[in-house]
Amino acid sequence: MVLDILQGILQKIVEVFFATWWFVFPLGLGFLAWQFWIYYIYIFDLRKQKWVLLEIKIPQSIEKTPKAMEQVFSAFYQIYSFGLKFMEKYWEGHLKEDYISCEIAGNAGAVNFYVRTPVKYKNLVESAIYSQYSDAEIREAEDYRLLWPKTLPSDIYDIAGSDYQLTRENPYPIRTYEYFEESQKEKRLDPIAAVVEVMSRLKEDEALWMQIFIRPVDATWKEEGEELVAELAGRKKSKPKGSLYKVWEFINNLMNALFKFPQWREEEKKREENRLLMMTSGEKDVMEAIENKISKLAFETNIRFVYIDRVDSFSPLNVSAMMATFQQYATLHLNGLKPRIKTYTLTPAGYKGIASLIVNNIKSIKRRIKWYRKRRLWDNYVKLKWPRGKKSILNIEELATIYHFPSIAVEAPLLRKLPVKKGEPPQGLPIQ
Repeated sequence: MVLDILQGILQKIVEVFFATWWFVFPLGLGFLAWQFWIYYIYIFDLRKQKWVLLEIKIPQSIEKTPKAMEQVFSAFYQIYSFGLKFMEKYWEGHLKEDYISCEIAGNAGAVNFYVRTPVKYKNLVESAIYSQYSDAEIREAEDYRLLWPKTLPSDIYDIAGSDYQLTRENPYPIRTYEYFEESQKEKRLDPIAAVVEVMSRLKEDEALWMQIFIRPVDATWKEEGEELVAELAGRKKSKPKGSLYKVWEFINNLMNALFKFPQWREEEKKREENRLLMMTSGEKDVMEAIENKISKLAFETNIRFVYIDRVDSFSPLNVSAMMATFQQYATLHLNGLKPRIKTYTLTPAGYKGIASLIVNNIKSIKRRIKWYRKRRLWDNYVKLKWPRGKKSILNIEELATIYHFPSIAVEAPLLRKLPVKKGEPPQGLPIQ
C-alpha cells in the first residue's frame, strides 16, 4: 500500500517535470549563469585590487591615550561609499564596501604595527595617523608574510589560531579603554600591553600575528540597538499615534466596556515611566552602554590571529596566552570576544549529534578536520579573506581599545619605536 502511494507520487512528479521542463530548465540555467557571473566579477575585482603595507613607528615617549586612535578610526570611515551603485556591484564586481586591515606582527626580534590598505586610500590613512600622531614615522614596508612558506602547515612548520566574534548581539559593547584609564599616569593601564608582551617573548622560528579587518557600515544597524533599549525599558517601539488612533481607541474601549476595563495610551506611557524608575543601576548601565555604542560610527569587523612555530618545538602555551588577552575586553552583563568555532584550530568543535560522535571518536577524521582548518586559516590570512557567517560590528571606541599604538606605560623590550624624536628644521637654515 505504501509502495503504491510512493510510486504514484513519483509518477506525478515526473509528469509535472515533463510538462514544465521547457520553463523550469531555462530558469535553472539562468540562475546558475548569474551565480557564475557574480563569482567571476567578484574574484576579478579582488585580483585587480592593489594593496600597500604601511609600517607605523611611534616615539618612545608617546603619552597619548587610545582616544587619539579613536579619531583615526573616525577618519578611516571616509572610505565608505554611502551606497554602491548597480553597475558597480553587478558589472564591476564591487559587491561590498572596501576595507582596511590593521595588523600587529610579532616575530622573534620585534613587534611591529601595520596598516594594510588599498593604494587609493594610502594618503587618507597617512593623513589620519599623522593628524593624531604627528611624531610618528610611516613608511611602505616589505610584506612580512613573504618571509614564510606560501603554504602552511607543512612538515617543518605548524600553525594555530582562530577568528574572533562578539559573544552577544552587536549593540552590546565590549569593555573599552575608558575602563583601563586612570587620572594618575602611574595607575593607568594600556590594554594593548598584554598583546605586545606575548609577542615580545617569542623565540627564533616563532611568529604571532593579529589581523583586524574593518569595513564601514551604515546606520541601519542602530535599529537593533534601539529595539534592545526599548525592550529593557519595558516599552514597545511604536510610531507616533494621530487623532484617528484616539478616535479608534475610544470606540474600541466603548465596545468592550462590558468585558474589560478601558485601556488608554496615556496610562501605558505612565507604566513605562514607572518601569524606568524601578530599574536597577545595572539595567540602567546596560541601557546607557548600548546607547553610547550605537551613537558612534561603526565598522563591520573581523579579528584573526595566527601563531607559527616549528613542528618539533610547537608551543600551545603561546596560543593560550594570546587567547587570554581577549578576555580583558569581556564583561558578563555586556559583551566580549570569543573564537569563531568553525575557524578554531586546536579542537574540531562545532559539530552536534551524530556528526560530533563521529568526529570525536575517529582520530583520522579529527586530524583531517584540524589540518583543513589550519590550511584555511592560513589561506584566509594571506589572501585577506573575510570569514563566512554573521559579522561583528564594533564602533570606533571599541576598535581603538583593541588596536592602538602603545603608550609610554608599555615597556615590552622588543616593541619597535623610534629611537629619537624628529623635528622640523629651524627657520632661515641655509640650503646652499
